[in-house]
Amino acid sequence: MKEFLDRLVKKYETKDFIKDDPIRFPHRFKDKNDIEIVALISALFAFGKREAFIQKLDFLFDVMQNEPYNFICAFDNKNESLKNFVYRFVKGFDLICFFESLNKLYCRDNSSIGELFFEGKQKKCMLEYASNYFYSCLNCKPELGFCHLFARPQNGGAMKRMNMFLRWMVRKGPVDLGVWDFIKPGELLIPLDVHVGNVSRSLGLLERNANDYKSVLELTKKLREFDSSDPVKYDFALFGAGVNSKNK
Repeated sequence: MKEFLDRLVKKYETKDFIKDDPIRFPHRFKDKNDIEIVALISALFAFGKREAFIQKLDFLFDVMQNEPYNFICAFDNKNESLKNFVYRFVKGFDLICFFESLNKLYCRDNSSIGELFFEGKQKKCMLEYASNYFYSCLNCKPELGFCHLFARPQNGGAMKRMNMFLRWMVRKGPVDLGVWDFIKPGELLIPLDVHVGNVSRSLGLLERNANDYKSVLELTKKLREFDSSDPVKYDFALFGAGVNSKNK
């Protein structure tokens, strides 16, 4: 199994993977603040049909005039181009709340997304700490779209998009960004969704039927048997195994 998965990693973890994946957006930037902001937005919007959320992300970064850090620091909650924004559960109001929280983080708290996650790691509750920060910035009850963007780990969900974001930020390679060094690749958890769950079960890597946090831990533990220092590289293998099964 290890040899099979390693071959798939080698095949799919290439620069060619970037062009059709939301990670293509943070790859446009060199400044760390820009990368962090764009990576978080891109990861959190990576749900639903790929073509649809890629189109919405293109729109958002056009609104930012491809200067995300400057846009966030000068953010105006009266921005007309965002008020009518809609992507599935997420409405303009949710997006404005999200961007206002980023403005507070960077410009009023003089912090950053990286520092927020670092503080959470120090407290041994990284995802919960980061999620709680964004909720703490709200002046009203969060609506459905905001709650969907910022899933709360204490609810037992798989936290797929947040774990994908961490993969991007931590791992170094031809695809991932590798701009954070305070988390080791071996500490990462597999980004689990329906597709990854089904492929993993078909390969005998996952027994649980639910795609929840317990399944994330079970699958990551299994993948660590193949490479304890970098288990999440097999995200590419599970993607490739799914492609292969579709082509048969």
